[in-house]
Amino acid sequence: MPHVVPIAARAADFSPEPISDAEAGALLRASLNLFRLWNLTDAEAAILLDVAPRTFARWKAGNPGRIDRDQRTRMSNLMGIHKALRLIFKEADRAYAWVRKPNAAFGDKTALAVMLNGELTDLMRVRRYLDAERGAW
Repeated sequence: MPHVVPIAARAADFSPEPISDAEAGALLRASLNLFRLWNLTDAEAAILLDVAPRTFARWKAGNPGRIDRDQRTRMSNLMGIHKALRLIFKEADRAYAWVRKPNAAFGDKTALAVMLNGELTDLMRVRRYLDAERGAW
């Protein structure tokens, strides 16, 4: 009979490591590039990252300062959305345009409109939908 590991112990084995400052900087640079590819305004990007427009302008200029846990998690979800879209669509242009296309799964709203509600859970909702569409769950 195989050895059974308690569920609590197994769950702890899968706890992600915190995102380091260096990784947060890389996530920010990747997010800025993604925002450009999605043709977002600075105001829209600031909403997705939940930062003040002045803070976003400073980050965009290359002076990120402190990136908190929530913002790191937001950027991680944005990269998950980007990854899922690139796996679903072979043509990069279709992947980048998808966020502005109405979608029945979101009540005929665009994924961008859902994400611009501003909550972390809105980003997670879009990511979960895409992960399910690509069969990741």
